[in-house]
Amino acid sequence: MSLRETIQYSLMVLLYLFLQIFFMRNMVLFNYAFCFIYIAGVLLMPPDIDRMYLLLIAFAIGFTVDVFSNTFGMHAAATVLIAYLRPFLIHFQMKSKGAERAEVGIRTQGLGAFIAYIFPLILIHHSVLFFMEINHFGMILYTLIRIGASTLLTTLLVILLELFSKR
Repeated sequence: MSLRETIQYSLMVLLYLFLQIFFMRNMVLFNYAFCFIYIAGVLLMPPDIDRMYLLLIAFAIGFTVDVFSNTFGMHAAATVLIAYLRPFLIHFQMKSKGAERAEVGIRTQGLGAFIAYIFPLILIHHSVLFFMEINHFGMILYTLIRIGASTLLTTLLVILLELFSKR
């Protein structure tokens, strides 16, 4: 990755963190749908990034959100998990397509393949995050609804951000 790409992706991550910390943490739809746009910083990283760097970046992103949200490592754990699983999903999609080089983005993958890439990772992130904060099993239905609604909202906003980005 060149210096220009490194600066570009660093600014992208900072923008997503800024949006999450100052705008999205207060945005809740119908007390169910929460938007965690900061995970787009991990999802939209180049596929050829070293796994250790990706895990460190994911931890830093999650830890930053934890500091501002007062959630004691929950975002960091969920973000590191999707950063760990991301290369496996990219490799699986690349193998199923028969492609030699993977690219991440709507313009390169197409809308269907892009959704097939981000949706499972967002679902895993939200599931881990919401199941960590569950207090008792009486809240399981409420938690499942929150996972589904938040996954749909975050997926929609990541797609919109990707459509309007200049990358």
